[in-house]
Amino acid sequence: MTEPTLDVVAIGNAIVDILSQADDAFIAEQGMTKGSMQLMFSPAEADALYAKMGPGREVSGGSAANTVAGIAALGGKCGFIGQVADDQLGEVFAHDIRAAGIRFDTSVRAGEPTTARCLIFVTPDGQRTMNTFLGASQFLPEAALDRSLIEAGAILYLEGYLWDPEEPRQAMRAGIDIARAAGRRVAFTLSDTFCISRHGGDFRQLMADGLIDILFANENELLALCETEDFEGAVAKAAAQVPLLVVTRSEHGAIAVKDGERFAVAAEPIARVVDTTGAGDLFAAGFLRGQAQGRDVQTSLRMGALCAAEIISHYGARPEVDLQAMIDAKLG
Repeated sequence: MTEPTLDVVAIGNAIVDILSQADDAFIAEQGMTKGSMQLMFSPAEADALYAKMGPGREVSGGSAANTVAGIAALGGKCGFIGQVADDQLGEVFAHDIRAAGIRFDTSVRAGEPTTARCLIFVTPDGQRTMNTFLGASQFLPEAALDRSLIEAGAILYLEGYLWDPEEPRQAMRAGIDIARAAGRRVAFTLSDTFCISRHGGDFRQLMADGLIDILFANENELLALCETEDFEGAVAKAAAQVPLLVVTRSEHGAIAVKDGERFAVAAEPIARVVDTTGAGDLFAAGFLRGQAQGRDVQTSLRMGALCAAEIISHYGARPEVDLQAMIDAKLG
């Protein structure tokens, strides 16, 4: 087997994030579940909600795309596979992700629907409520996979959000097969409890079949996956099925369990939580960058915590400081 030339290759939703501030009353008026992600199923629905947004800003997003952007900011080499349409938002996404130094070669998709967008409303407490029109991203076909790109990555990273539509689900299953045949590790993030309510059976089967090497979850996602309210029981159950389990717990920090050994890290102190958009994505970026560098689990956890703290201290899911310099200063 050849040595990998990239740290992480991700398969995920290619989404343009549009962020705006909102208050709790607006969230309630629109019938949203605060702090969650809900899907919109038509461009008209997305346009109607967009018209109600205050001043916002656009940046290429999507969970896995945010993670590889974070890894690139940490000095890592990454690739991304995701579907955009042949439209202006598709050009915004492609330009942004390539400008971050990430290899992105997936061909654009002609015709409808448009490139995916996520309308993100950030409340004064920093919580983000997301409304996503998946658009072209949900039509990523297996044929769009670049086998050589997947084989080049030390870790293949997959996002649960993309498990909903049939075509990308089959593409990700094929990606897992390619990565494992090449001797690469497969990392999977559960993404959201709503994803687990729809596809928990699939996720549990992937674990049972030994196809996931690193599983990322937050506390609520882990409880949903393991169908219990007992956190410690859920940790024990999931850790028995994956070589490396990573669980974030907001202000309570994060834990990891590797081959039965447990590690923990406290949340990094910050002056104020401004926006939690991308916190889990950047935690995964720090952790995966540490793993790709051959660092131990404890150090990788700390890198994740540091990156998450930076992201929640400002608006948006892209770092506003030199992450590599920050990590070097904190950890050496």
